[in-house]
Amino acid sequence: MTVSRPKTLLAMAPHIADRLITGPVRERLVAIADVDPGLVAADFADPAVAGALAEAEVLYTSWWCPPITAEVLAAAPRLRAVVHAAGSVKHHITEACWERGLLVSSAAVANAEPVAEYTLAAILFAGKRVVDIARLYREHPGTRLDLDAMFPGFGNYRRTVGIIGASKIGRRVIELLRPFELEVLVADPYLTDDLGVQKVELDELFERSDIVSVHAPALPETRHLVSAARLALMRDGATLINTARGALVDQDALIAELASGRLYAVLDVTEPDVLPAGSPLYDLPNVLLTPHIAGSLGGELARLADLAVDELARYAQGLPFAHGVAAEELATLA
Repeated sequence: MTVSRPKTLLAMAPHIADRLITGPVRERLVAIADVDPGLVAADFADPAVAGALAEAEVLYTSWWCPPITAEVLAAAPRLRAVVHAAGSVKHHITEACWERGLLVSSAAVANAEPVAEYTLAAILFAGKRVVDIARLYREHPGTRLDLDAMFPGFGNYRRTVGIIGASKIGRRVIELLRPFELEVLVADPYLTDDLGVQKVELDELFERSDIVSVHAPALPETRHLVSAARLALMRDGATLINTARGALVDQDALIAELASGRLYAVLDVTEPDVLPAGSPLYDLPNVLLTPHIAGSLGGELARLADLAVDELARYAQGLPFAHGVAAEELATLA
C-alpha cells in the first residue's frame, strides 16, 4: 500500500488549535502529514499562510475555519480534501468546494458522544426528579421529605422517552437507553431503517412521552418544530430536553408552559444561544439550564482531534474516509 505524507494546513481559530492540537495529537499529525502545527490559518487572506495554502493538499479544520470560497480555492490549486475536527461543515464548506470535487470528512460522530451522554443523564435525572428533590432538600434541611406524596409515580421504570430525530446523536441516545427498562419512541420523517424502537408521528410522540428529547437539525423547515400546539400535547409533568438548537423550540410558548408549572425542561441550547439577563428561564424552578455544554469541551476535544487524524491517515493511505460527507446530505444535516 502506498502511503504519502500529504501537505496539510491547519485552519481554525488559534485558541481552538491550542486546545485541540495537544501533545499526542501533534505527534500523530506530524508523523502522518507534512504539516507545521504552529501555523494556523484563521484568515485565508493572511500573507503569512499564503505559501502553505498554495501547497496544501489537505486542510485540517475545526471551529471558526473561514469559508473555503472560490477565491480561496484559486489560491489553493493543489487542495483535494478537508478533514474537519468538529461537527457541522456547513459553515466553511461552500458550493465551490463541491464543484472542485473536494473530499470532505467530519468528526460529527465523535461530537455526538458527549451530547448523547449528557442527554442520557438528563433523561434519568428527569425521571427521578433529581433537580426538584435536590432543591427541596436544600430548602428543608433536616426534614424527611414525603417524596412519593410530592411526586407520585416518579422514577424511571417503564417511563416513555420520545426521541425527535434519528440523527447521529439521536441514534446514539437510543443505543445508550437500551439497558434501561424504558419505552423509547422515535419520530423522523427520513428514517427508513429499523432502530429497534417504535417509530411514530411527531404529534403522537408528544402525546405519549413522559420525556421528549430533541435531536433534529436546525433547518428552515424545523424552526419551532416544538410548537405551542405540540407542547400542549405533552402530559402534565412531562419534561422537554433540548441539546440540539434553540430555534427548534418556540421558546415563548415553552416559557408560558413552564411558568404555569405544567412542564419541566432541561435546556442546553436556547434562542439566542446566550440568554439575556432578564430571561425567566434563569429563575424558573422547573428548568435545568446549562450554557451549551453538552458538546465536546475540555478533554473531550481530543476525541474530535483523534478522529480527524484517523481520517487524515486514511487519506494518506489512499483509503476512503470512514466519516465522509456528501453534498446531497447537507439538506438534512445539522
